[in-house]
Amino acid sequence: MVKNKKNLLKAVGPGILFASTAIGVSHLVQSTRAGAKFGFGLVIIVILANLFKYPFFEFGSRYANATGKSIIDGYKKIGSWMIWTYLIITLGSMFFVSAAVGAVTSGFMDNLFGLSKMGLDPLLVTISIFFICALILFIGKFSVLDKLIKIIACVLLISTLLAFILTLFKGPAVSNITMFPEGIWSNDKNIFFVIALIGWMPTAVDLSTWNSLWTVERIKETGYKPTLKETLFDFNFGYITSALLAFCFITLGAYMMYGTENVMPESSALFANKVVQMYTLSIGEWSYLLIASSAFSIMFGTAVAVFDGYARSLARTLQLIKNNNQLTKDKYQEKKNDSAYKLTLLALVIGSFIIVWQFGGSLKSLVDLAMTISFLIAPLIAVVNLRLVSGSYIKDEYKPKKWLRILSYMGILFLFSFSVFYFIQLF
Repeated sequence: MVKNKKNLLKAVGPGILFASTAIGVSHLVQSTRAGAKFGFGLVIIVILANLFKYPFFEFGSRYANATGKSIIDGYKKIGSWMIWTYLIITLGSMFFVSAAVGAVTSGFMDNLFGLSKMGLDPLLVTISIFFICALILFIGKFSVLDKLIKIIACVLLISTLLAFILTLFKGPAVSNITMFPEGIWSNDKNIFFVIALIGWMPTAVDLSTWNSLWTVERIKETGYKPTLKETLFDFNFGYITSALLAFCFITLGAYMMYGTENVMPESSALFANKVVQMYTLSIGEWSYLLIASSAFSIMFGTAVAVFDGYARSLARTLQLIKNNNQLTKDKYQEKKNDSAYKLTLLALVIGSFIIVWQFGGSLKSLVDLAMTISFLIAPLIAVVNLRLVSGSYIKDEYKPKKWLRILSYMGILFLFSFSVFYFIQLF
């Protein structure tokens, strides 16, 4: 347990950012869909995904605390091939992931403000969200992001727990919610849904780089170098919170929709409306505006965090490829780093909008594709992250304990096995 609460507050931030990133699409969208379609049949999958992916996210924070640099810098130490591989992975997934988050966010924004009823084009709403997120990051960068997410996360946590408790008291819509639904593993569509769920539960493994980048940025912002315990306390709080909320969203989907004629729509606006309806049915119609506002807020916070994470990671990757290893205290270099961040952010906005435009507003296809890409690249990132915290790259006092290394091996086996299973089903 961390004793100095004042110092702990200086370390808190990256873990909450992580939780916000996770709670977005994987929870509001995928966990709710899982409960609505399969009852509690996928709870064990969600538990295993959170358990076996835990070490690889933890290693991102651990490496940053041990070295003062992001784990992306560690990829460069392993070899040029790894930093180029990470660049390809990032470029191959960033536009799809950002587009998926933007599409969901625009749906909740439409639901809150009734934009489609005003005749506004959904594509216009989506690109507006992209540019608003970019503008916030252009002006305030990490400082604004950190403060914004903490407020939003508190609001959603309270409203979700309230809806969860009231739903339990109210009881399920049907009495026979199954733990073992038939047809999950015999239907290709269901299998691919499970793969997508694992891919972003709690989020994509390659986003473990964001934990380390945010940890480094938090140290830079506060001027305080936290202990390893303080950094991991912050991370564990965010990770455990996101895992518990995943179960809450599955329960809401199972209790309110499983076994009924209601289905989760594919349209982002209609999907958002259905999610808000589930909350208000549990809490009461009086809460509609509160729930709609908090749901949009968390998705907007997720969108800002995702744009920051991808822009920050891509900018750092390109700097390392150019052999720039400074983080940096030099004002001229710091200005160059800031310019690189803004350019990658602008490229991300443009690329993400093109993806949304090409998919024609199909929320489900966009989300599943982004999650599947994340899932397939997870084993490689998992292996490399373990190597960086187990070898000579960090001091012995920072290395993970034996139980965590064993869990890592099990996690790699879990991710690799499902990847093989996916390809068997695909071909």
